[in-house]
Amino acid sequence: MISKLSADTETAVAGIRDGDTVMISGFGRAGQPVELIDALLAHGATDLTVVNNNAGNGDTGLAALLDAGRVRRIVCSFPRQSDSWVFDRLYRAGEIELELVPQGNLAERIRAAGAGIGGFYTPTGVGTLLAEGRETRVIDGHEYLFETPLAADVALVSALRGDRLGNLVYRKTSRNFGPIMAAAATTTIAQVDEIVDVGALDPETVVTPGIFVDHVVAVGTREWLRDGSAA
Repeated sequence: MISKLSADTETAVAGIRDGDTVMISGFGRAGQPVELIDALLAHGATDLTVVNNNAGNGDTGLAALLDAGRVRRIVCSFPRQSDSWVFDRLYRAGEIELELVPQGNLAERIRAAGAGIGGFYTPTGVGTLLAEGRETRVIDGHEYLFETPLAADVALVSALRGDRLGNLVYRKTSRNFGPIMAAAATTTIAQVDEIVDVGALDPETVVTPGIFVDHVVAVGTREWLRDGSAA
C-alpha cells in the first residue's frame, strides 16, 4: 500500500543534505511550514540556498535558520521589513548572499521549473540594476527581460489537510507559494494539520496532487488557526 506519511517532522526532513537548495512556502507567517523549518534546524544541514518570498520574521522559523548560520544564500523578493533584523544583520556583515527577484518573476520562475518551461520574457526589471548583463528582447515594440526557471532539491510546504497519497488541500492565503514549489522541487515535504482517509478529500478541492509530494507529516492544528485568522 502506497503511503507517503512520515512519523514525525524529524524523519520527514532527514534526507536534506548540506548544500541543498530548499524552497520554503509562505508569505510572512501565512503558509510558512514552521514545524518543518524547526526540524531542519535540529537536523543540522548547512550551506543551504533558501528560496522564499521573504527573508524571515522575528527570531523564529526561517529567521532562526538564518540566525544559526545554516543558510549561505537566499533568493527572495522581500528581504527587509520591520522585523527582519536577523537577515539585515547577516547581510550587512557579509555573512549571507542575496539574489533579489521581483515577486511576480519569482513566482513565475518557480512555476516554469515545475512546468518544464525553459524560460520566459517579462517587462519587470527592464531598465533596472536587475537587468544588467542579462538577455533582453524587443517584442511588439516593448523591451523584455529573459528569466530562467528556478528549481530546488527540496520544497517544504504547509497545507491544511492531506492523505497518505500526498494529495493536499490548503487554507485561504496559506496556498500562496506551496503549489508551485511542490511542482518545482525534486523532493517535496508537506506538513499538514490533519491526515484524512484516501477519498475524503473532494478531488475538486485538491490543489497539489500527490504526484508532486514525497513526504507528508501531521503536526496538529496550528495555534494561529484556532483563533479563526486567515494565516
